[in-house]
Amino acid sequence: MKTFCTIAATFLMMAITLQGKAQTFPDRVWHQASEEEAKPWHNDKMEAFREYLVDSTKITGLMIVHKGKVVFDYGDVEELSYIASCRKSVLSMLYGKYVEDGTIRLNKTIKELGIDDVEGILPIEQAATVKDIISARSGVYHPEGYAGGMQEYAPKRGSVEPGSYWLYSNWDFNVAGFIFEQETGKNIYDEVELQLANPLHMQDWDHSIQKKQGNTSISKYLAYPMWFSTRDMARLGLLMLNKGKWKDVQVVSESWVDEMLATRTTHEELNNNVPVFKGSGVNYGYGYMWWLWQDVSDPRYKGAYSAKGAMGQNITVYPAIENRSGLQDQSGLRTKKFIRHPNQSGTKGSHDFRNGPINKKPPSYLLHGGTPQLFKSFISLIYFFFWSGLKLFVGYMVVRL
Repeated sequence: MKTFCTIAATFLMMAITLQGKAQTFPDRVWHQASEEEAKPWHNDKMEAFREYLVDSTKITGLMIVHKGKVVFDYGDVEELSYIASCRKSVLSMLYGKYVEDGTIRLNKTIKELGIDDVEGILPIEQAATVKDIISARSGVYHPEGYAGGMQEYAPKRGSVEPGSYWLYSNWDFNVAGFIFEQETGKNIYDEVELQLANPLHMQDWDHSIQKKQGNTSISKYLAYPMWFSTRDMARLGLLMLNKGKWKDVQVVSESWVDEMLATRTTHEELNNNVPVFKGSGVNYGYGYMWWLWQDVSDPRYKGAYSAKGAMGQNITVYPAIENRSGLQDQSGLRTKKFIRHPNQSGTKGSHDFRNGPINKKPPSYLLHGGTPQLFKSFISLIYFFFWSGLKLFVGYMVVRL
């Protein structure tokens, strides 16, 4: 029987296969594969897989795209969903244009920027730079006005030098949004539309529902929640896979993509500072608001990176696997039908990574017995993410197999 959780445990999935380096990009609408093109995917194993989705998972939407065309879909890939902390990685993408033209200076301190807050900023904290902020290394542990950080692991305020210690804190990320708007004179949501939604021809982007939120009696810096559909999130993943290039247009500069994904915090430090990550199944480092897969034993995951949101909302890219095809998968986006907003939950730490996987192993006939190799790889990855024991669900991924 299909099950749902009313807060956040519904899973949306998107799978996309990409062939070679000359990738097909969608126009305004994703292209449907012809009957002949889709034929290899439509077999008994796929029907068994569909039954598995319905009976044994909480996946609510799935789309498989091969060579830029849809060959399989399931559920709802159009509904706008709250992407939680994936918003931070989207903001990082927006930063690039303005860092490179000098509008935003990464070495500027929060004192120079005039950053203050309800409980004040300590003298030692005033030396934190924009670079520290977008790396989650500010050393400023002022209370956050929008739940979702990990400040229960924070050192005592004023005890660490800015830049010397990593902590996942929504104070940093919300201030990063404020700095972006102050320095550029632009609205974040306007820039999502201008820099990403329009060039990528997103089908479902709706500016009117994007609203900042937060408790200004705790901190005056608001969060910038974002809502995307599964199929539009797919476009962001495809853009990142291609080093910021969409068709023949460099939407985000390749050099900024490299900067976002450069290691600012190692997995050793991250695991030490926030012990909940230890034994999670993946060793994460951190860049500019992107999670970096490190110390991987499987060569397919080398160089992988993620945008991560609460309850499994993810964009994860695996760029370094040496063959001709690939796969993307998105899970865990919370839709309007099934969620309460984090601020309405009444619980601390809505960005909780400590949710276990679905403990239902796919039947063996889905993993073996004549299934085409690409499809077997696809099923195996679903097995990996939804049964293997990961505490941190990795949802939307690009893999070259």
